[in-house]
Amino acid sequence: MSGATPMGGQRIDAWLDALASASATPGGGAFAALSAAAGASLVAMVCRLTIGKERFADVEARMSAVAAECDEELAGFLRLADEDAAAFDRVMAAYKLPRATEQDTIQRLHALQEALAGAAEVPLMVARRAVYVMGLAGEVTSIGNPNAASDGLSGAAALFGGAVAALSNVRINAFAFTDAQRREELLEDCRRLRERADALLADAEEAFAERTS
Repeated sequence: MSGATPMGGQRIDAWLDALASASATPGGGAFAALSAAAGASLVAMVCRLTIGKERFADVEARMSAVAAECDEELAGFLRLADEDAAAFDRVMAAYKLPRATEQDTIQRLHALQEALAGAAEVPLMVARRAVYVMGLAGEVTSIGNPNAASDGLSGAAALFGGAVAALSNVRINAFAFTDAQRREELLEDCRRLRERADALLADAEEAFAERTS
């Protein structure tokens, strides 16, 4: 990723072309962050379609706060997309280290485990943040402008997709750990986050159903 244009500075079509290419980066982890970024944007959209309308005056302060929070989350997800690609590049670099001597092999293994830890930590952060923003998506769907309820649910779905994609990247890196305890800790984190994501998506769907019944 050294010298590469940051995700936030690229055209969508160019980035998707890169995603579809034979290059390993950007890949599923970066996509997870981009999907979550789109979800955060939709949540902010619902807020801004609610703010300034007299009939929603009682929730305007909350909508303003959520919109500002989602703007920050959007920027964070874009940074994480870049960090994910960079972390994967470090894993590939570690795999290419020499194994000519026993010392080389030990150093390569250490470098690889460090790189894998980084490659797991970035998508884990994406998943955590995406699941958090899913809660905001359900909230704005429930109390925001009902005409934007479908956007709220769409945001929750995009965040859910980002979280699931991110967790798959955590798992695939965790299985390459030599540290069994750390691997199990990561897998347990994945299980808890997936359960929470499932519950929050159901909450958002229920909120949407109530606003459209």
